[in-house]
This record gives sequence, structure tokens and C-alpha cells, in this order.
Amino acid sequence: MNDESDLELLQRYEPVLRFNRGEHFFPAPVEPFVNSSSLWVQSPLDEPICLVPEGELTIEKLGENRSSSFNGEPGSVFFLKYVNPLDVLDLVTYTQRARRADKARDNVFRAGWGRLARVGYVSRFVDAFFSLSLLARGRVSGDTAAAARIHYDKFMEREETYQYYGRVRRQDGWTVLQYWFFYYFNNWRSGFFGVNDHEADWEMVSIYLAEAPGGPAEGQLVPQWVAYASHDYKGDDLRRRWDDPEVEKYGEHPIVHVGAGSHACYYAPGEYVANFPLPFLAPLITWLERIQRTRWYRRLYANPEQSGAVEPVTSLLKVPFIDYARGDGLSVGPGQDLNWAPPVLLNPAPDWVMKYRGLWGLYTRDPLAGEDAPAGPMYERDGTVRQSWHDPLGWAGLDKVPPPTERVAVIRAQQSELQTRQERLRSDEAQKSKRLRGLAAEADAIRRQPDLRTAYDGYAAEIEILREELSELRQSYAQNELVLQSLAEHEERLQAGFRGPPRAHIRRAHEPASADVLRQSSLVELWAALSVAVFLIGFAFLFLFARQYTIVGLVTIFYIIVLIEAWIRRRITELITRTALLLALAASLTLLFTYSIEVL
Repeated sequence: MNDESDLELLQRYEPVLRFNRGEHFFPAPVEPFVNSSSLWVQSPLDEPICLVPEGELTIEKLGENRSSSFNGEPGSVFFLKYVNPLDVLDLVTYTQRARRADKARDNVFRAGWGRLARVGYVSRFVDAFFSLSLLARGRVSGDTAAAARIHYDKFMEREETYQYYGRVRRQDGWTVLQYWFFYYFNNWRSGFFGVNDHEADWEMVSIYLAEAPGGPAEGQLVPQWVAYASHDYKGDDLRRRWDDPEVEKYGEHPIVHVGAGSHACYYAPGEYVANFPLPFLAPLITWLERIQRTRWYRRLYANPEQSGAVEPVTSLLKVPFIDYARGDGLSVGPGQDLNWAPPVLLNPAPDWVMKYRGLWGLYTRDPLAGEDAPAGPMYERDGTVRQSWHDPLGWAGLDKVPPPTERVAVIRAQQSELQTRQERLRSDEAQKSKRLRGLAAEADAIRRQPDLRTAYDGYAAEIEILREELSELRQSYAQNELVLQSLAEHEERLQAGFRGPPRAHIRRAHEPASADVLRQSSLVELWAALSVAVFLIGFAFLFLFARQYTIVGLVTIFYIIVLIEAWIRRRITELITRTALLLALAASLTLLFTYSIEVL
């Protein structure tokens, strides 16, 4: 058995975080952030009210229960306010000074190939709408990011600290090590051309330990899986097996590549396309995703996840952004230039985790919620408990996976259950077979009796029903026999130490852009920037000068854009094939509608 304490387990496997050049916010302790913040509450109809002003808030006060002292309206939101935006003169002065300092430290971020050039034309129109929406909805201004960096730099000058918060959760035979990282600011949009900015940021890495079933480490807790929090991903695609080559390690410490500004966590270094759905399009996106999972779609499109002129349906109505996780900046963790401070345990959860359900930064009332600060490690923005907190196995899709020492027992239990089911099937088959033969004998006896014709028809119908039921029983029995045989073979493999392919559980891995994509020509990038503008100009021209041809004109302009896109990306043949399929489908539907009466 394992005798290590929770603290020893956390430190033994604490991860290494590799950041990008240009990153200015790193995992830090929460106390200085809270001490520099003020606490507010926003009711649905009134102006925000300051409950605790800046300089008076402490981590202890944050954890106080305010449900009795504040008689607010339903839907009120508690939030922290960390900084005030800089004025124009201070912003210009600080920006120039910060650029010089970054150059001196070789900490300058350089964007790669444009994000819109990596996706197709539909995503660009959705992105244009999203960009325009920033003018109308609540957002965090860029000068707020600069003010947050000033505050964070002052804290680091006083006490350079790199902190994580550790939590150990035991669930269904698994020991889950959670590493929670708190960042003072998320400057993904203003710093790295991403989707949002917001005060504060909570991210997490989980390592799943279980007792080794044999070998030198038998009975000891050893890592089996890891799961890195990355935006809203969850389930099987989120986790990786410990022996997966994609999981880089420094000794026993997994290496995490952190997204620039977003602080999302990735397994491999690179540049990731992250697609974000707009909330009001969620029902349509769900419907399209169901279509993509159908068998006929997979047969029609052998590779539905390809990027370029023809997009997968799951990304058509999502906003594409690049998450830069190159790992070419500072590195924090064991064996690195910067090391972790002693971890702070969240076992048991302190009051500031359990009792404060508000946001850890500014509440902008953004309808899309992207610019609002997140809640703490335990809660979502709406006050519900995070799945990663109360159900870390389900969050990573491990709730259906038994620990290694229990796999054989689970198989044997399933074999026993199937054997019991087979006995019931055999008994049911014998009874129905006896009944069938009896009915057949009675039916044969009255076959030639004209006055019993009606009774004979009833016998015949009942016989047919019984024959179908028997056929289903025998098919189920035969299938169960195959399952039992497979379970026995699988048990033998497990007894021999076989674990299966490490990536068999993954349906759609989130992978960085390939070298081929990154080498695309500048012509593709130029066209990506111009295509949406060309469409909007064409629409304006039609609306002003040829309104009667608006629909036909828009379809023509859109197809010309598609044609140019396919030519630039060398996919003309693919476009022609899909156009022919669509035209054939349209023609079939037109004929069916035209001659529906005759057909019916």
C-alpha cells in the first residue's frame, strides 16, 4: 500500500509548465490579488454596489457567508475588481517601456501565419460578426490588461513566487491529483489576438493514480492517466494515458504547454486552432454535429476533419482563434530555471473556495460571457459546482474505466452476469420452442377443417410471432456467446500485461497545426483577409444598384469566393465533385416534389 501523504504525492508528480515568449502572467498566490481587489455585487436592474473597498478585503473576508447580510435580488452576481484602466498618457508611456523591457529580455511574441487563413470562408463570416459584436457587448478594455500587468509586476518585484494549489480526490479506486493555477489576468485577446480578455484565470491539470497490479511497483500508487484543462473540452478526448508518447515528461513530472494569454493547457507544443461556438447558435451546431456523426456522412467524406476550403460541419458556425502554445518562453517546475513554491493544499477546501461563489474579477455583463471573469476552482459562473471538482473521473471520461487492479474482477463479474442471462435465454427458448411445437401440432390438426378456418388463421399468426421471438432469443444467445468469448480472451490479455493502444479512446484529438499548414503561402493569408471584405462590398453594390438581383448576385459572389479559395488551396477537383453532388441532390428533390402526386 502507498504511505505517501497528499502533499508528498502532489510534489512527486507536480507538472512542468512551459510558457510562450511574450507571456506576462504566471501562476501566483491568490492572497495578494484579493488584498488588492474590491468586492462588488451586481443586481440585474441596479448599478453595481461596492461591498468591501480596495485595501480592506482579505482572503478571510472573501470566504464569509454574505447570504444573510446582503438581501439582494435573485440573479445578483458577486465579483471582484482588481484594477482600474490606465488613462491614455499612462498607457502610452507604459507600453513603450514594456516593449523595451521585453526586447531586452528576448521576451517578444511574434504571431505566426494568420488564424483566418487556416480555416474556411464560412468561419470568416462568423468571425466578422463576432468582432463587430465586441462594439456592442461588455468587454474588458486593453488598458485594463496593461494596468493588471503593472500590478502583477509590482507583486513579482516584492516577492517572485510561482504558486499552485493542490487537491487530492479519491473516487472509485482512483487517486486524483489536481493542480490548480491562478493567473491575475487573461490577456489572450489584447496580447495574442485571441477570443477574450478577463481579470483572473483558473486552470487545472489532473493526474490519475491507481495501484499497480504487478511488477516491482505492485500495490504502489502510480500514474495511469493525465488530463489538462483546455477551454471547454472534456471527456475521452481530453485525457491521455501516462505512457502516451504525446505526454512529455521531465522525470516523473508531466510537461504542460500553456496557451499564450489564454493559459489553456496542451500536451504538445505548437499552434492550435480553437473554435468557439456562439451561444445563440448552439442548437444549430448540435444538429450539425449529429449529422457529422452519421454513417452516411463519414462514408461520403472520408476525412471530415480536414481544414481549408471545405470545413467540417462542427466548425462552420464557430469563431476560430489561434492558441499559441509554443513553449519557447519561461518554464516553471522541477528542474527548470523557475521552481514552484510549496503547494497550498485545498484538502479540506478553505472558506474562500467553498463559500465564495462569485467571480474572481470584473463582471462586464457580456452576453457571451467570454469577457467576464471566471468563478473559483469549485464553481462555474452560474454558481453550480464544476464537474472537474465534484466528478473528476467523469470530467475526463474515466468514470467508465476501472483501475488496473479491478479490471479482471470487472470482466469476471460481467462474465457471470452474461452467463446468468444466457441461462434465462435458454430457459425462455425451451419454453417458447415447446409452445411453438404445440401450436404447430394444433394448427396442423385443424388445417383441413373448413369451419375452423378462423381459428387456424389465429394459430398461424401466433406461430409467426413465436417464431420471430425465438429467432431474436437465439440471435441474442449467439451474440452473447461471442461476447463471452471476447471477454475471456480480453481477460487473458490483461493477465499477460496487455493494456491496448494508448490512444484507442480518442475520437478527435486536439492537435497543433502541422508543418505543412504553417508553410502555406502568403497568398492564402492575403486572400483570407480580403475574402470577407469582397463579399460585403459585393453585397453593398447589389443592395444599392441591383436590388432585384440580390439573391442571385449573392449566390454568385459567394460561389466565386469559394472557387477562388479552392484554386488558391489547390482543391478545385474536390470543389467540383461536391458541387456536382449538391446539384444532383437538388435536382432529385425538385423532381420528387414536382411529381410527388404521381409517385405517391
